[in-house]
Amino acid sequence: MSTRRKLHMRNIIKKALKASRSRKDSSYALAHHARSRMQIIVVLCISVCMLFMICKTAVAEAIDQQNQQNQQSQQQKRVAVIIDDLGNNMKGTEEILNLPVKITVAVMPFLPTTKQDAMEAHKRGHDVIVHLPMEPKQGKPEWLGPGAIKANMTDEEVRAKVTAAIKDVPYAIGMNNHMGSKVTSDKRIMSVVLDVCKEYGLFFVDSRTNYWSVVPELAAKKGMPPVRNDVFLDDVHTLAHVNRQLSKVVEWLAEHDTCVTIGHVGVSGMYTSSGLHSSVPKLKEHAQFVGISDLVRDVWGWTGDPATNTTMPSDAQ
Repeated sequence: MSTRRKLHMRNIIKKALKASRSRKDSSYALAHHARSRMQIIVVLCISVCMLFMICKTAVAEAIDQQNQQNQQSQQQKRVAVIIDDLGNNMKGTEEILNLPVKITVAVMPFLPTTKQDAMEAHKRGHDVIVHLPMEPKQGKPEWLGPGAIKANMTDEEVRAKVTAAIKDVPYAIGMNNHMGSKVTSDKRIMSVVLDVCKEYGLFFVDSRTNYWSVVPELAAKKGMPPVRNDVFLDDVHTLAHVNRQLSKVVEWLAEHDTCVTIGHVGVSGMYTSSGLHSSVPKLKEHAQFVGISDLVRDVWGWTGDPATNTTMPSDAQ
């Protein structure tokens, strides 16, 4: 090996030894340890930040998904408000018709404002049904009104009365009972009533004035919607009671997808209309307002098509 190469190798060895001694030096070790700790801290900080961002995104997505599910659930829930006793210019009629949501008006036949109320309700986008008077177990005969169905009638008499009532209420798409605690428990009479309704494309809503009503059972057997009232709004004539009943509607909707609730014009008309007007925003948070026709179509698949010449006034055809 040449002298020059030897010197070169010696220098390399010296540098290597010097570097080795430097690594053993405490200050180098401390510096190296400090850098290692700093690197670990930085990595941990970055990891924590990334984990936080991932968790935050996951939580946000979960909240959005829950909100969407809640909105969908609320949209699926529906409330159908039926207001009985229109047709006689009763107190609260105009206020009810002015509600900012879709409702259903039950119009009594053969009364002074029967056609006027039905046509005005239809014009404003509300559903119209026949509010057919039926004999109760108790009550004054004059409360029934004209064209009432009574328990002592023959099948032919019942058929004639129901047909005439349908033809007297413009735009009617369904029917419910006015009073009727006696007749709605009579299978013979109610079978005839439902048969006529079905022939004209109308469904029947059981107002549930009688716990022993046979209407839902008969309707189901005849392929008709077994729809019935769930909550009476104004069986006591005070605003406080109406508001309590509206709270029961909310409670009902917490357990069910639909609610049919019935109120009235007349003695309780102003209380009912006032309570509904003030409760609409709250009820909208829980369900969508629909006409009773929307409910029977979407829930029970009702496809009845009321004959035009029996439900439209002659001057509207």
